[in-house]
Amino acid sequence: MQISRNYYLEQLKLRENNGLIKIITGVRRCGKSYLLFNLFKKMLLEENVPENHIIAIALDGIESEALREPHTLYNHIKSLVVDEDKYYILLDEIQFVTRFHEVLNSLLRMENVDIYVTGSNSKFLSSDILTEFRGRGDEIRIYPLSFSEYLSAFEGTEEDAWIEYMTFGGLPRILSMRTDEQKSKYLEDLFKETYLKDIIERNAVRNTEKLEGLVNIIASSVGSLTNPKKLENTFKTVGKSDISDKTIKNYIDYLKDAFLIDTAIRYDIKGKKYINTPMKIYFIDSGLRNARLGFRQIEETHLMENIIFNELKRRGYSVDVGVIEIREDVGGHRIRKQLEVDFIAYKGNNKYYIQSAFSIPDNEKKIQEERPLLNIPDSFKKIVVVGNYIKLKRDDMGITTMSIREFLKKEDSLDL
Repeated sequence: MQISRNYYLEQLKLRENNGLIKIITGVRRCGKSYLLFNLFKKMLLEENVPENHIIAIALDGIESEALREPHTLYNHIKSLVVDEDKYYILLDEIQFVTRFHEVLNSLLRMENVDIYVTGSNSKFLSSDILTEFRGRGDEIRIYPLSFSEYLSAFEGTEEDAWIEYMTFGGLPRILSMRTDEQKSKYLEDLFKETYLKDIIERNAVRNTEKLEGLVNIIASSVGSLTNPKKLENTFKTVGKSDISDKTIKNYIDYLKDAFLIDTAIRYDIKGKKYINTPMKIYFIDSGLRNARLGFRQIEETHLMENIIFNELKRRGYSVDVGVIEIREDVGGHRIRKQLEVDFIAYKGNNKYYIQSAFSIPDNEKKIQEERPLLNIPDSFKKIVVVGNYIKLKRDDMGITTMSIREFLKKEDSLDL
């Protein structure tokens, strides 16, 4: 089964021969190695790059054990570069090499090489990109499968694909599993035995029960406004245990650094300033979030919002939570009130305001969802994404309404 990941191939193509080390990052098991060794290598061969000018080494294999020594790896690669033509160096799981950043920086000095690497686990997380490469690296962040990618390989109806995707998420191996029990066990084991163990090892976390408790609290309230102090209070109430807001902030940073969660902070649209607290926390994959809770809290409203956030990030947008302040008469008094816009998505000069509404059963709900958008004092596009399948429409107030599947299936859906 081959899954097309054309968006990422395009990102790699855009960075080809840019003089930087292309660093493919992302949560474990999201398809980094497959992208580099299968899809990208195939693309190079189709572009008539000679196979002996593609140096591909999987450093996690036993056959590459000797190459994990930095001088040995450097000398081996250098020995394979025998002419002045371009060579493509593809290194998978670079963290197996000690002093890997020195090896890569040394290779970068060779004028006819173009370098691509993947890395994962506790020795190669997001913060390493800034500290180890210092301007010589170009990070390409890989996410689990988008719904469009998932649908391209799913055997069944689009409706069934959406239910499966919302429940079990987009880690590629899920598509090869036949039963819900297999999928559930895979995700639950992966979270506990791989992701959490990596975080605990890297950060020398002593109280693992509190880390796991915090993960459960975040998972159960995904997409809700929160901050470390609020989580501290929730932990005391739910967990019957103390944990400081400082420790919680550290744990959140650990989870972000491991690509398991991401955050969106609030932005005052009229005041044009950021509000540092509270924020929203989203899981990188809905299946991992559901697995953490034993698949007991499948709330379609929150999951849809999480999936929209991930799709915007996957498409390369910066994403904030919008706040719009209005004044209204209540009992003869003018009071200030804050309305929330679920997402503000930015890329270059483009900006979009997006509301996630799983259901709009009546006009009252429609007014509630559109009210924040109608109070925004600019002309950037305003969109409501709904859970039920409807044809895209644009009303007299300039608000576009589209279904979640329409939004997810088309890469240019925000501009329709």
